[in-house]
Amino acid sequence: MAKMNMLQAINEALTIAMEADERMLVFGEDVGHFGGVFRATSGLQDKFGKARCFNTPLTEQGIAGFANGLASNGMTAVAEIQFADYIFPAFDQIVNESAKFRYRSGNEFNVGGLTFRTPYGGGIAGGHYHSQSPEAYFTGTPGLKVVVPRNPQQAKGLLLAAIRDPNPVVFFEPKRLYRASVGEVPEGDYQLELGKADVVREGSDITLLGWGAQMEILEQAADMAAKDNISCEVIDLRTLAPWDVDTVAESVRKTGRLLVNHEAPLTGGFAGEIAATIQQECFLYLEAPIARVCGLDTPYPLCHEKEYMPDALKTYEAIKATMTY
Repeated sequence: MAKMNMLQAINEALTIAMEADERMLVFGEDVGHFGGVFRATSGLQDKFGKARCFNTPLTEQGIAGFANGLASNGMTAVAEIQFADYIFPAFDQIVNESAKFRYRSGNEFNVGGLTFRTPYGGGIAGGHYHSQSPEAYFTGTPGLKVVVPRNPQQAKGLLLAAIRDPNPVVFFEPKRLYRASVGEVPEGDYQLELGKADVVREGSDITLLGWGAQMEILEQAADMAAKDNISCEVIDLRTLAPWDVDTVAESVRKTGRLLVNHEAPLTGGFAGEIAATIQQECFLYLEAPIARVCGLDTPYPLCHEKEYMPDALKTYEAIKATMTY
């Protein structure tokens, strides 16, 4: 085991994958000698050369289209979109090309070796163009996998699994945890299964479900609730598409209650999909309506960032309201 932050874990995962696969290329805006705006790709160009780690023009549509072309010709393409807020110019390439390559060819060709890495979320005073959480836009696209890690150990194992998965993957990295999240990470090569949730803490009264940076918030809220003798089961979804319905449903059948927390706005957020599925699977077991603690239905505000965030206090209040329903 080695102690490292999330950026170091991501960098190590990229290094391991590039060493094992000479067809793998890493590219995006400023990822070369500069090492990316957050330094996630530091040292890769020096180690593997400019032919395998290189800068692109500032065109997200071009980055995604180039990635599709590489992957369709058998390369392992890992493309960085510098901020998730700027993935929208690439949206057509990702949802209409990456996701549908295999389907429209009848499995004659595909872009299975394609991974899009992108930092998402707020908490860094980035304002409305550097703080968004657009993961839900991609969960409604058959053909894509959507993955979000919560700490360095998860980031390394999930990223290695994403790069080697035979399907295109959009890998959202919680930017506020890049340096803030530090932990023990297994050395060497390992993978964590995509599509499998992680039960972080077992409990009996209510299930708390989230992903990425919000997992820290859920654990804080669970600690607060424990002082009121409320036992919270905490689950990290990790993969949003496909998501682990069985693990969540099993937990809710035990606790009878569910609270979903995510940073994206409430309306159209992935919590709505989870709530609909779980009420279908667990209707006769539910003791209260499924709660959603999410961002506000506004553009991400700079000066009111703290008010916008679905923090531990909001979550704790929702836990109490659900318990006393």
